[in-house]
Amino acid sequence: MGDKSAIEWTDATWNPTTGCDQVSPGCDNCYALALAGRLKAMGSPAYQEDGDSRTSGPGFKLTLHPDRLDQPLRWQKPRRIFVNSMSDLFHPDVPEDFIANVFYVMGKADQHQFQILTKRPQRMAKVLTNGLASEYLGSHPLPNVWLGTSIESDKYAFRADYLTATPAAVRFLSLEPLIGPVPSLDLDGIDWVIVGGESGPNHRPIEIGWVRNIRDACIHYEIPFFFKQWGGRTPKTGGRDLDGRTWDEYPEVVTA
Repeated sequence: MGDKSAIEWTDATWNPTTGCDQVSPGCDNCYALALAGRLKAMGSPAYQEDGDSRTSGPGFKLTLHPDRLDQPLRWQKPRRIFVNSMSDLFHPDVPEDFIANVFYVMGKADQHQFQILTKRPQRMAKVLTNGLASEYLGSHPLPNVWLGTSIESDKYAFRADYLTATPAAVRFLSLEPLIGPVPSLDLDGIDWVIVGGESGPNHRPIEIGWVRNIRDACIHYEIPFFFKQWGGRTPKTGGRDLDGRTWDEYPEVVTA
């Protein structure tokens, strides 16, 4: 958690929960899982509980941090805030009342734009349309909350359908790590697309044709496109240029 972030498409991170479990191949080389292990070894109090060794790991058990809920309220300067860079707000072990409290805080901290990314859009759609959080939100999504889902290959393109079925001021896709083409991806109802290659010692290759096809579709549908990285041994190994330029487009900021 911090009021600054090295992630190119956000300004800060806020982790009211930490820990997660792998659900698809995009999780295979999870940076958060690896970082949690290092933080446990360093003695960080938030990362002392171990998750299931089959799907998680040292220091990465899903853990709630109610003491962090008011953090964005103390940040006066407006920021783009990535919610749960070290977890997934819609993990099945996060109670609905806790999710509702997170949305309550985001509504109060309306000087910020919040970016929520999940690999579990099915639960997100359910909670935000029929669960406790929906009772708080009613039929009006918070104008400063962007909802997104991760898609790593065409097998998981269906996640976009659950996202577009969810009330949101801004809906976005994170195609990172992109480990295959996504020919069946439906961009209808999507407001922003991020693409990135995998990084780390076990990174899987990304092909320029996959990226160009997504970029060209975004141009066709007039959807802002953000190319984060080619990836490699480190996030910056391959740089960020695509066809001679960087792509740093954002959706139009929605205000109340």
